[in-house]
Amino acid sequence: MRIIRTCRALGIETVLAVSEADRESMPARAADRAVCIGPARALDSYLRTETIVHAALGTQSQAIHPGYGFLSERSALARLCEEQGVIFIGPTAAQIEAVGDKLRARAEAQRAGVPVVPGGAVTSPTEADSLARQIGVPLLVKAVGGGGGRGMKRVDRLEDLPHALELASAEAGAAFGDARVYLEHFVTRGRHIEVQVLGDGTGHVIHLGERDCSVQRRYQKLIEETPAPGLTQSLRERIQQAGARFAHCLAYRGAGTVEFLVDVGRDAFFFLEMNARIQVEHPVTEAVTGVDLIAEQLAIATGQGLRLSQADVHPRGCAIECRVNAEDPARDFQPSPGRVSEVAWPSGAGIRVDTYIGSGSVVPPFYDSLMAKIIAHAPDRASALQRLRAGIGSTRVAGVASNLPFHARVLDDAEFQAGGVDTGFVARLLERGRGALDPPRDP
Repeated sequence: MRIIRTCRALGIETVLAVSEADRESMPARAADRAVCIGPARALDSYLRTETIVHAALGTQSQAIHPGYGFLSERSALARLCEEQGVIFIGPTAAQIEAVGDKLRARAEAQRAGVPVVPGGAVTSPTEADSLARQIGVPLLVKAVGGGGGRGMKRVDRLEDLPHALELASAEAGAAFGDARVYLEHFVTRGRHIEVQVLGDGTGHVIHLGERDCSVQRRYQKLIEETPAPGLTQSLRERIQQAGARFAHCLAYRGAGTVEFLVDVGRDAFFFLEMNARIQVEHPVTEAVTGVDLIAEQLAIATGQGLRLSQADVHPRGCAIECRVNAEDPARDFQPSPGRVSEVAWPSGAGIRVDTYIGSGSVVPPFYDSLMAKIIAHAPDRASALQRLRAGIGSTRVAGVASNLPFHARVLDDAEFQAGGVDTGFVARLLERGRGALDPPRDP
């Protein structure tokens, strides 16, 4: 829906590739044409590279926008597009490979002079034990080819390392087809800060500020905001410049996000990874900069290059986004697919809602549980929080459970309101607020 909206504004026709589960969805009705590419199971539809490219060729589509899931960071799709003469709205296949392999990405960061977390590759338990003793516990075992928390295990005692290696490797192999893992020192109190970049593919790169994505549960982002609260101006600028420098080193093409871990209490930050695609949380950047990132992706992909210079970027105010998921926070956030019998999304000054859900829409059980993103923009953080709190309070979703009670709890929390929470915030919030997320009882 997000991509279709910009394409429609630009007069570009859209063909949506859908699985059987999504044939009657709001995006399928909004696109100029929808083409079914297979059954509901993603392996039989959305993850079939050749089927998608053939569908593009068969409908005489000039370009493919991969969105932010499924094949968006698979070099195979970008490479097949390159071979078949279809424009891939994203980076080159070689760039996707360079940042998709986390060890290669670490090496690229070091080449660009960007600090990395102490750690490295391991190929055997003996090697892992030796490196672990050097970098110290706690540490993380991470998948070389993964993300989103899959293939990631925390180790607090060296004797637990062999089992964690085995579990992480098996999980990584199943999820990404790549069982390789590496070790990184675990920063006990860290903030997840990321930098939005745009590059033209020839070395010209700009950044559009940073986002704070520290409100996470099991490494999954839930609330994002920009600017990141509580950073010194010096640290903010160094993080922004490091993100742009990393993308420049790759001669990166398109929109991307360079992610960093900020060590709370120290004036230090470390490179984590780069996402070679548009991010779920891109609307907060759009809100404060006024830049349509999808439109810029399209311009770069079609050879128009960077239409903005760094001097053209003037962030204004603060924007905060909540991800509204079909999951039940009172039942350990279990997914809650099904038909949405009735929904009312918020509106008003400074409120934006990106969604594919209306009354009668279906949340399929096969994919991610994200239903909508509610974004509030205001001149300052306190005002943005007030608008978002009112927006969440006026939202109604019936027929499936949602994590709206969780968001209300976060927005009312004093620690979050103060700004600058670390990635352990959600665990602490849930621990001290047990029972606060139970669904309301009928009177």
